[in-house]
Amino acid sequence: MDNVENLIPKKKDLDILIRKNYKLAMEDKDFAFLCYKLGLEEETLMKYTTKLQNTVCELNNCKNCKGLCDCKNEVYGCVNYPVIVNDELVFSYVPCKYKKENDKNISKVTFYETPKFLMNARMKDIYTDDKARYEILKYIKEFMEEFPNKKGVYLHGSFGSGKSYILNAVLNELSRKGYNCVSVYYPILLKKLKDSFSNKTGNYESVYNELENADVLLIDDIGAENNTMWARDEVLGSLLQSRMDNEKITFFTSNFNLNELENHLSETSSSSDKIKARRIIERIKQLTKDIELVGENRRN
Repeated sequence: MDNVENLIPKKKDLDILIRKNYKLAMEDKDFAFLCYKLGLEEETLMKYTTKLQNTVCELNNCKNCKGLCDCKNEVYGCVNYPVIVNDELVFSYVPCKYKKENDKNISKVTFYETPKFLMNARMKDIYTDDKARYEILKYIKEFMEEFPNKKGVYLHGSFGSGKSYILNAVLNELSRKGYNCVSVYYPILLKKLKDSFSNKTGNYESVYNELENADVLLIDDIGAENNTMWARDEVLGSLLQSRMDNEKITFFTSNFNLNELENHLSETSSSSDKIKARRIIERIKQLTKDIELVGENRRN
């Protein structure tokens, strides 16, 4: 049986093989041009022959590509391209022009318990044919033009009038501009936060911190939750105080006007506390402009 050491190429033989592979690769004009652009010594470049050949292959794939649907590269819409760091090559995935254009239209909003049609809401798709929408659409137009120098919105009114769609569309648009936006369906979020206390993998703190620090936060359907002292005082009250102190933009939707919401927040199954409810309402007023939307039910 051969000695194991004889099966392992000696360093000298390995160096010869690496150099030979590099010289063969240099016969390809595209490979040679990439090496010329990088401007490093052969001794450095030849260590990356295989990776550089893969880069050349992906660049050639891109030459005749007509869109993302034709992408043949290992990572969709990207080329594994080298950059020089301390006289060594570091490879990273660089998006192509089609990927960049596509990414501009992708929302990066963090959604919690939000229906898919709201996650895909677009401002260009908002109906403008209802006079009842005039005030909110006028304010949203001003808000986008003057962002971040205007308050958020407390948008309340009838079922199915498009409150959630309009404000989620705003968040999607802002996220495409690079802002950190979070949208939460409030009743179910509270339940999940409560459940996380008894779950070993619970992530209450990380979710709460995300809500607290988002550039723009939408609290959707406030008032539809089962009100408790914990939800009102520990979650909502603390969250709104923090966002108010740090001048973070906050949106709300509700079927209640502010007076009705105050009544809802004052009553729990175990007690009544109008003062704490009033504090919540004052924080909402500090954070938002109160706008009513009573329009056609578009869910039907």
